[in-house]
Amino acid sequence: MGAWARRAGVALFVLAMLLFVIGPLAWLSLRAFAQTWEYPRLLPREWTLRWWETVLEDAQLGGAIRLSFVFAPVTVLVSSVICLPAAYAFARHDFPGRRVMLLSLFATNAFPKMGLFITIAGLFYSLKIMGTFVGVVVVHVLGTLVVMTWIPAAAFAAVPRSLEEAARDAGAGPIRTFFSVTFPIAAPGILVAMIMAFLASFDEAQGTFLVGTPTYITMPTEMYTLVLNYPEQAAAVFSIMLSVPSVVLMLLVRKHVMGGRLAEGFQLR
Repeated sequence: MGAWARRAGVALFVLAMLLFVIGPLAWLSLRAFAQTWEYPRLLPREWTLRWWETVLEDAQLGGAIRLSFVFAPVTVLVSSVICLPAAYAFARHDFPGRRVMLLSLFATNAFPKMGLFITIAGLFYSLKIMGTFVGVVVVHVLGTLVVMTWIPAAAFAAVPRSLEEAARDAGAGPIRTFFSVTFPIAAPGILVAMIMAFLASFDEAQGTFLVGTPTYITMPTEMYTLVLNYPEQAAAVFSIMLSVPSVVLMLLVRKHVMGGRLAEGFQLR
């Protein structure tokens, strides 16, 4: 009876997790094609492609998609230039204030984002970068600092120093050792961090809405308009479109994420 109860408990837990993860996606998929769907019916009464046509005919959709795929790579590039050297320093050097600086990276996530963005907006007004491309990129980069520092730092720290010493003994200089030994071994962790940064930028809505509109409207900010001005079926269609890049990118790096690279980033000592 004890073994049967454990198996039943595990099965219920797995079922609950499947409902938690797949349930909202299934609801969105059905809602996006539903003409009418009233409670308590389990399935829509009528089906239609009308909502897809409504979303795809939106005049600002094409520009929003292009801007999202511009801001995300630029954000990853800028964040890499800033964070990867810092990650290497955190991983390989012990200096005063190291742990405090590492923990301070979470400061951007320690407060309500809208309050933080409103404070940033005041600073941006004084710097005259409100409503500019640079201002939106800065907001996006702030949302990537944690993953782009902690995960690469853990990846750099995991590189065996004996391999680097062997390369140095063979005559390789510091730069060649880094690009021949250190970076290739740390690359999977860095890749995971870059994908997470890309997704964070791609899905950023509040800061972009406050700093960038009406000049720069990305897919998440355009979704606000759809939610406010169209039926929920149109919002479901746009949610599916917005989630496709995230799903594709996560499938590409699933081996490294499942391999523990993401968890290792938050175990840095």
